Amino acid sequence: MSRIPYIEGEDTPETADLAARISAGRRGNLINVYRLLLHSPPIAASWFEHLNAVRWKTTLSGRLRELLIIRIALINRVDYVIAQHIPKLALADGVSLDECEALREWSASDLFSPDERAALAYADAMTRDVAVPDDVFAAVRKHFDDRQIVELSVLIGTYNMHNRVMLALQIDLENSR
Repeated sequence: MSRIPYIEGEDTPETADLAARISAGRRGNLINVYRLLLHSPPIAASWFEHLNAVRWKTTLSGRLRELLIIRIALINRVDYVIAQHIPKLALADGVSLDECEALREWSASDLFSPDERAALAYADAMTRDVAVPDDVFAAVRKHFDDRQIVELSVLIGTYNMHNRVMLALQIDLENSR
């Protein structure tokens, strides 16, 4: 059960317009993460804008984004993010259920391309150790240009932040409310 009560969009005048904007940007859904973040409207607004930029306004493929988001959630053991992305978002971006499962031990799998493997190793380093070893960065450099490396780094950092907030607040899965 969430440590903070959820706010419904229409609960206060201060949150109603923002909740409507977030819902409109999420196909009519105000999911639990935003119901919690509405306790701080400026944070909710910036989170929404930032996540939209990270997910939809980069040069990274949807498939790669999903692989990394799911891998980070698996490392951090964040059921909320896993449930949000598997199966619907993963499948929509070309990640099979077998690949989702293989992400648990991706380095032992042959399901991922060399660029995906480099990005997954980068995500593992940033998530587990924060500091990225030179050899891991060199592998990323072989497959991605400067812009994409910045986008990868921000995506990975963002989803680690996202995961940590979800764990700290013990956010409920959408269907458990």
